[in-house]
Amino acid sequence: QVQLVESGGGLVQPGGSLRLFCAASGNVFSINTMGWYRQVLGKQRERVAVIISGGQSTYADSVKGRFTNSRDNAKDTVYLQMNSLKPDDTAVYYCGGFVTPRNGELPQFYWGQGTQVTVST
Repeated sequence: QVQLVESGGGLVQPGGSLRLFCAASGNVFSINTMGWYRQVLGKQRERVAVIISGGQSTYADSVKGRFTNSRDNAKDTVYLQMNSLKPDDTAVYYCGGFVTPRNGELPQFYWGQGTQVTVST
């Protein structure tokens, strides 16, 4: 069994910063391509950032220059540093990605449970 657990969400004022964490635990051999997604109630989930095993990242246009993706493969953890936050960034943020299990099975995609980010005065 593999779990992805996000943390780091919260309430922040416009212009502020937050750092999200996503840790894989359980039957984990390695994490592979990992992504951050966000969803507002009533809207489709959108991809925010993706990071591959080598560390290269791609970003949605709406967050380029403000958000930074990073990872620590030794800790099976990915991070999303969010700066210059705007009210439009308010959403539930989900971590999702491919995890290779220790039992030799092929990588599978997993979702975390989500963490709320609210940008408001």
